[in-house]
Order: sequence, then structure tokens, then C-alpha cells
Amino acid sequence: MTPESLFVYFGLCVLLAISPGPDNIFVLLQSALHGYRTGFLIVLGLCTGLLFHTFIVTVGIAGLIAASDTAFTILKLLGAAYLLYLAWGAFRAGPVKAAGEEGLTTTPPALSGGQFYRRGILMSMSNPKVSLFFLAFLPQFTNPAAGAIKVQLILLSALFILSAFLVFCGIVVFSGYFGQLLKKSDRAQIILNRFTALVFAGLAARLAFSTK
Repeated sequence: MTPESLFVYFGLCVLLAISPGPDNIFVLLQSALHGYRTGFLIVLGLCTGLLFHTFIVTVGIAGLIAASDTAFTILKLLGAAYLLYLAWGAFRAGPVKAAGEEGLTTTPPALSGGQFYRRGILMSMSNPKVSLFFLAFLPQFTNPAAGAIKVQLILLSALFILSAFLVFCGIVVFSGYFGQLLKKSDRAQIILNRFTALVFAGLAARLAFSTK
């Protein structure tokens, strides 16, 4: 594994992390509504969930998912169900008031920091396409002559997680400025929550009807 190949691989990982997807949308919207701390906890949860997919790939279970239509169907339906759960929660969510603002009451967070962290983990773990992506993408950058394949897969997975962490943190920082504007308008927050629900419902449908 040459430095050049690792550099190219890391660049591709960054591009893939930047591309729009449910994780990016979730980080952006929740950070905008609930602040930096919530955003960073979700990012940590998502990256923790990627460790699960690293384990799946390195022990070869992802091969079973790729080979078994039943296993893939079960996992994708579970992922779709979880996205629908997130859609329902977003649809029911009310506006968030900023603490200490004159004339406004403080609305306590609907979820604790730990719950946001666990939600990020579940979002990542419930998407079987991440494991399939790891299975299809990572081996292309391994070199049997460079040592144990499992060790190389772990290294490549770590670089992928690092790229995702950096990109998601960038989204959190950007969304903070956006969030300050949102907290000044209840109507804007409600519209954004409805839009979030629609996006997650659409992603759930897309995942449910997806094929390998």
C-alpha cells in the first residue's frame, strides 16, 4: 500500500462523504435545530456505527449479505423502518426556542446527548449498503504483497471513517450559522421539520425498493 494509493483512496473517501445522503442531511438539519453539541454527538455516533461495518467486512460476513437476497432484504427493510421512524419524529417535532431569549420559553431537548449519539449509531448500522460498499470498494485498494489483507482493510476503513468525520464536522460548523437564523422563526423550523420528514420518508422508500 503505497502513500500515493492511500492519498488517492482518501480523496475518493472525502468525495463520497460529501455526496448527499441520509447521514449528511441528518447531521445538517439536527445541528441547525439543536446546535453544535448535538451535531457533534450525532457525528460521533455515525462514525462509531462505521466500526460495525468495518468488523462486518473484515470477518467476511458482508459476503453473506451480498450473496443472500434474504439477508439483504431483511436488513434494508429494517433500515427503511428506522428512517420512517425518524420521519415521524421530525413530522411531530415543534419549534425549538433559544434559552434566555426575552419573551420566549425554553423548550427542553426532546432527546438527551446519549440518545442523539445512539441514534447516529443506529442510522449507520441499519444501512446494509454501507457494508456492501465497504465490501466492493475497500478490496480494490488492498495489495496481497503488502501484508495481511484484514489489517489493510482495517487501515482503509479507518481512513474512510476519518474522512467521514472531517466532512461531517464541517457540516456541523456550517449548520451552526444556519441554526441561529432558524431559532428566530418558529414557522421556518416547522417547515424545515416537515421537509426533514419528507426527505427521510423518501429515503426510506428508496432504500426499501433498492436492489443490490
